[in-house]
Amino acid sequence: MELRHLVYFVSVAEERSFTRAAERLRVVQSGVSAAVRGLERELGVQLFERSSQRVVLTDAGTALLPAARATIDAAQAARDAVDEVRGGLRGTLRIGTLTSVGFVDLPALLGRFHAEHPHVDLRLRTATRGSAGLADALLDGELDVAFLSLSGHPPAGLSTRTLVAEPIVAVLPASHPLAERETVSLADLAGEPFVDSPLGYGNRTEVDRGFAAAGLQRRVALEVADIATVPHYVGHGLGVALIPRFAVRPGSDLALRPVAGTRLNWTFDVATASARRPSAAVRALLRLVDAHRRP
Repeated sequence: MELRHLVYFVSVAEERSFTRAAERLRVVQSGVSAAVRGLERELGVQLFERSSQRVVLTDAGTALLPAARATIDAAQAARDAVDEVRGGLRGTLRIGTLTSVGFVDLPALLGRFHAEHPHVDLRLRTATRGSAGLADALLDGELDVAFLSLSGHPPAGLSTRTLVAEPIVAVLPASHPLAERETVSLADLAGEPFVDSPLGYGNRTEVDRGFAAAGLQRRVALEVADIATVPHYVGHGLGVALIPRFAVRPGSDLALRPVAGTRLNWTFDVATASARRPSAAVRALLRLVDAHRRP
């Protein structure tokens, strides 16, 4: 079993396409197909169900995927040890991030990293399932590092460092009756329609946790993936929101009120999988993070 075959297999599994995997690997598609077929012959199983419309892992392929990733990670760690002695990093760094990252200048961070380590192939992807999706991708080995928001204790298997912690506040239309109060409680808001992020997003998880702990229920009327647009919906009278203060633009015609009786916090974290030793590239990126944090 060649390491190259496992790399090709993992690429096809992640891209769900032989064509996209070949483009990612910068090889011809026939080479990827031949490598996967050779791996299937050696293992005596079919790893993918193929059709003209899609490529899907079989049960055997699903079972092989984490072991293949672990083998590739181990090989990369060996290369890192040699590269660090030679003074140059190589390989691929897979980074996940939230859609709105206002606390780290990510373009500047990655630009500096690329300037210092030009032989590392940077791959960036934004969250399609919020922070929960990024956490799963870290645990599954699809990502090496992620900038995300986690509510409460991080999931088992993740190492995290909090970069920013912000209180969550109530955001109300200026004409709302509760806007006359200095503070509001979850009980005050429980009967209101909410504008919120989808399930899996850190702020949504934190607010859901707060209502559950208080024994209260609420109704989320509108789900908005980009937290920066939530205040716009509130401003047009479509509901209230509980979001971190940074998401509300200064000068907005909205009422922001502290939440009394409970502590709701939004955190912005950088995370890696604790089961895998961070590669030299990951360690180099983490060393640059603080220099690119925004006040």
